[in-house]
Amino acid sequence: MAAISARLRDLLGRGRRVAALTGAGISAESGVPTFRSPGGFWDNESLLDLATPQGFARDPRRVWAWYDARRRQVSGCAPNAGHLALASFGRNHPDFRLITQNVDGLHAAAGSAGVILLHGDLFRVRCTEEGTSREDRRVPLPEIPPRCACGALLRPDVVWFGEVLPEGAMQEATGAARRSKVFLSIGTSALVYPAAALPELAKRHGAYLVEINVEETPLSPLADELILGPAAGVLPDLLGT
Repeated sequence: MAAISARLRDLLGRGRRVAALTGAGISAESGVPTFRSPGGFWDNESLLDLATPQGFARDPRRVWAWYDARRRQVSGCAPNAGHLALASFGRNHPDFRLITQNVDGLHAAAGSAGVILLHGDLFRVRCTEEGTSREDRRVPLPEIPPRCACGALLRPDVVWFGEVLPEGAMQEATGAARRSKVFLSIGTSALVYPAAALPELAKRHGAYLVEINVEETPLSPLADELILGPAAGVLPDLLGT
């Protein structure tokens, strides 16, 4: 594991205007499969069939059967030391902003409040007719595909391929990146835009950019500091929790 510089420890010790972006890597350490790994969520399945509005329109039952299985798998996972360290840091530093690409809810389960959800929440459903959204943590779902009280189909309240990110969440995330003095990119491939643009935006606005990952990514050459290692191993020490 790479050493942590005295400068970074000092900046984090002050705890002023720190923002973090997390990706699939931090949740993989809790046993949540990543999308592209062998045995991962998309193994032997088609993105076009399962994660697009068109696929849902063609076969909502198939899409929901797959999401129900995914919800069951994720519900058996618990926050790891990385999630817990971020939650503790947030409690001690009220202006800390946590942004995630993950839909598994593990940051909230760890105690993080006000998480900016770029890609939605696996345990929320949205009415295809009324557009209303609500939490639904039932595992397994009693009916597939589930329906709203109005009779319309419900869909997972996540961002599918070809859909835009929630405007409010993206505005919050962009603002947090611009204001940050320290920006942590944690366990993300730095390949999925527009989320991947947030560390670059923070850097352009003067933030000290830190990447924490088990391997280098396209973001690594831009980082002021690269810490190679698992989030659960790095973050408790880095954040002083």
